[in-house]
Amino acid sequence: MAHVEAVCISEKKGMVKRERAEVVLKAEWGMENDAHAGDWHRQVSLLAGESIDNVKKVLPTLKNGAFAENIITRGIDLTTLKVGDRLQVGKEIILEITQIGKECHNQGCVIKKTTGDCIMPKEGLFSRVVRGGLARPGDTITTQP
Repeated sequence: MAHVEAVCISEKKGMVKRERAEVVLKAEWGMENDAHAGDWHRQVSLLAGESIDNVKKVLPTLKNGAFAENIITRGIDLTTLKVGDRLQVGKEIILEITQIGKECHNQGCVIKKTTGDCIMPKEGLFSRVVRGGLARPGDTITTQP
């Protein structure tokens, strides 16, 4: 079953996100206390834990949040989603995919400079919060019709 593996926030842009036991998502805003929250289309970022595992083969000390991801998923193929698709996280939260991938800043992050590649520009998803709630590791993730 697809689920949330980790939730991460950073209080300032440009800082590595740190894993939390739980986070509050607010409708049309994003994660409470996260620097990337706001009235825009990239309120919450998602990245597959399976993709992170592949990078950990080269960088085994990589911590959750290193890609500036808010939600790490497990058991759902994020590459099959498209802009406009919706995900339900837990019993309350609805996220709508708004962007797939992003351009790296400053010719790439430390991960790209170390490994020669970065997964976030190709595999990271961005979403807006349609309906908020509390998110924590272990919450189920399902696609919505």
